[in-house]
Amino acid sequence: MMLIDSHAHLEMPDFKKDLEVVIQRAKESGVEYIFTVGTEKKDWRRALEIANSHPTIYAILGVHPHNAKEIDDQTYPMLRELCRDKKVRALGEMGLDFFRNLSPRDTQLKRFREQIGVARELVLPIVVHDREAHRETLEILKSENAEECGGIIHCFSGDYEMAKICMDMGFYISIPGSITFKNAESFREIVKRIPLESLLVETDAPFLTPEPFRGKRNESGYVRYTAQRLAEIKKVSFEKVAEVTTENALRVYRLKV
Repeated sequence: MMLIDSHAHLEMPDFKKDLEVVIQRAKESGVEYIFTVGTEKKDWRRALEIANSHPTIYAILGVHPHNAKEIDDQTYPMLRELCRDKKVRALGEMGLDFFRNLSPRDTQLKRFREQIGVARELVLPIVVHDREAHRETLEILKSENAEECGGIIHCFSGDYEMAKICMDMGFYISIPGSITFKNAESFREIVKRIPLESLLVETDAPFLTPEPFRGKRNESGYVRYTAQRLAEIKKVSFEKVAEVTTENALRVYRLKV
C-alpha cells in the first residue's frame, strides 16, 4: 500500500527550515510520491531542484491565476525550457480565481488559454485552479480543447454537474483536506457521487490542513487523513482508496513505477 500526494508546494518558504524532515515524515506515513507545484516563475527552479534531489518527488510548473499579471516575454520561453526536464510531469497550476482577483479577470482568462496551448505543445497534462469561476473555467476547457491535454481539477470546489463534465473530458477530480472539515457535508455529498476511479487525493500543503491538524501547517504526510475520510465516504477500505488513487495519479502524470 502506498499513497501519493498529487499536489503540494514544497518549494514555498514554509518548508525552508525542515524540508527533509517533512519528506521523511511523509514516507513514514506511507506517502511514496509527492508532486510539488511551482506556481510562479521565481519558484520554478526551486521546485525542480527539490524534484531532482529526491527520486520520489516530481515537479509541476506553471503560473497561478494570482500571478497571471506577471507573465512577460520571458515567461513562456523559460517555462518551455524547464519543462524539458523529465521530472516535470504537468503544467500548472493554471486557471481562474475570481474570489481574490489578484490579477485582472481578463488577464486571467487570457493567460489560462495561453497555458493550455503551451501544455498541448509540450504534450503535458494540466493542473487547473478554479475558485469562484466554475462557468468560465468550463468554457475555456471546452473552447481550448483541453481534453487533448487531460489533467486534474485541483482542490475541486464545484458541484457534481461540473465534476461530471470534467470527467467526461478526461479530467481527474482532486480532493484536498477540506473534505475532513466539519462544515463540509455538502462537499462530501458531491464526492460520494464521483467514482473512485476519477479521484485523487492531495494536501495543497502548506494550505488546507485536514482534521485533526486544522490550524497548523499542512504537509504531505497528512494526505493520509484525506484518504481515510474518503474511504469512510465511499464505504470502502483505506487500502482500496490508497490503491485506486495511486493508480489514478500515476496514470494522469504518465509515470511507470
